[in-house]
Amino acid sequence: MNGAVEKATGGKGLLYQGAEWNFRVIRDCYDAIEEIAEEELGLDAFPNRIEVITSEQMLDVYTTSGMPLTYQHWSHGKRFVSHENAYRRGLMGLAYEVVINSNPCISYLMEENSATMQALVIAHAAFGHNHFFKNNRLFQEWTDPSQILNYLEFARGYIARCEEAHGQEAVERILDAAHALQNQGVHRHSGARRIDLRAEQDRARERRAHEDRSYNDLWRTLPVSEGAAPPREHERDALRRKFGLPEENILYFLEKHAPKLAAWEREIVRIVRLISQYFYPQPQLKLMNEGCATWVHDRIMTRLHELGRIDDAAFMEAIHSTTNVITQPGYEQGSTSFNPYALGFAMMKDIARVCVDPTEEDRRWSPDIAGNGDPLGTLRHAWAEYRDESFVLQFLSPRVMREFRMFRLLDDTREPYLLVDAIHDEHGYRDIRRTVAASYDPSTFYAELEIVDVDILGDRTLRLEHRTKSGQLLAESDMKLTLRGLANLWGYRVVLDEIDAPSGKVLASHEANASIGG
Repeated sequence: MNGAVEKATGGKGLLYQGAEWNFRVIRDCYDAIEEIAEEELGLDAFPNRIEVITSEQMLDVYTTSGMPLTYQHWSHGKRFVSHENAYRRGLMGLAYEVVINSNPCISYLMEENSATMQALVIAHAAFGHNHFFKNNRLFQEWTDPSQILNYLEFARGYIARCEEAHGQEAVERILDAAHALQNQGVHRHSGARRIDLRAEQDRARERRAHEDRSYNDLWRTLPVSEGAAPPREHERDALRRKFGLPEENILYFLEKHAPKLAAWEREIVRIVRLISQYFYPQPQLKLMNEGCATWVHDRIMTRLHELGRIDDAAFMEAIHSTTNVITQPGYEQGSTSFNPYALGFAMMKDIARVCVDPTEEDRRWSPDIAGNGDPLGTLRHAWAEYRDESFVLQFLSPRVMREFRMFRLLDDTREPYLLVDAIHDEHGYRDIRRTVAASYDPSTFYAELEIVDVDILGDRTLRLEHRTKSGQLLAESDMKLTLRGLANLWGYRVVLDEIDAPSGKVLASHEANASIGG
């Protein structure tokens, strides 16, 4: 079964009884949930588009990062087979829903869900996530949900035409290399802003024609002949500035300056880069996004029960599902990080509590919100103005630290023991909060790589540096494959130095040469 849900007006009694549902039940649930979300919680969401899909369709959504359409690539099929095998063998479950940051906001519901789960998912995704997507400042600055679906349609059609014109193998060679570098294909600084994807489509032909005419300008100088005086340092500096070096956005640099890329190859690199840029905010907001959506669905399902719209059995099912989602596995169970649903939900509940029923400890730690009597306004402000790192640094309270039994270990390799150096006291709480916040620092998600030089007048070797964290080098097998893909896009030799950031010492050096066919 696959269909779209439209709004309709339901009655004021029970929305449903039992586990069975139909589209009228979903419409009635949507209306009741929307009323609570907008009138009681003050949520402001994009228009919703809700689709009910099968488990196989959900697996297909998994392979494309939740997007309903994208270009073809062998990695999508590989992920589908992997997920399908694990699901059929009982090694993984499927999400009850997938929601897309688009306008209209698309929420996928599993047809195997019970009526209660369909209502919970609508509250969680169609209003919780949707409100967060629309109102969080980071999403507002970096993404334009009204354009992403049209751009994906353009990307799919463009790459399909490239495969027809140049062959599937040639297109996949470019895509493979670009995918390997997609985490190094985003602008990360606040000076950058979201890209007008509709204009990108409109200007694509003109831009490629212009680049065909202009990008070779920097390469018209022939390599220095034998016996000629080498360029002076200020000349090399001027050329580096002309290339915009150093440059951390590797795909952007290749798209603009790679000497041997054809216009269609350049456009494919650009497509991968722009889609990667669109997803850039999501890892920085995972904790808050899931915490917001879980708090919203918990509150809405509670209100539906209080208003007599769902019965005790449905409410108990909702509580059971929420409890499963917010379970925090212990370290002995193999968990090495906090469940974003668990910690995010706990912090949202704690903020609401501090606003209406603060303790003396809360008044010391959160004087700006303690007892302000406005939990909904405080939460909406937090959802709009923070990302995970700053949210934890501002709102993680001693009470939540105690609930999660947080402490900090110091692992000094020079000593034969582990030292517990932050416990539940005034100083320890602050150290723990800083350490937890640092684990959500965006710089921890990506290797710190940048292009630092290119031998413009010589053999055109491209030089990169990796600034290591605590001397931790890149995984060798992945690094070699990625470096080879980079060399193929660049067209010449590529050298990567891994640098110890504090001392500037070169810890390792790697190189790769371009090869025909990748």
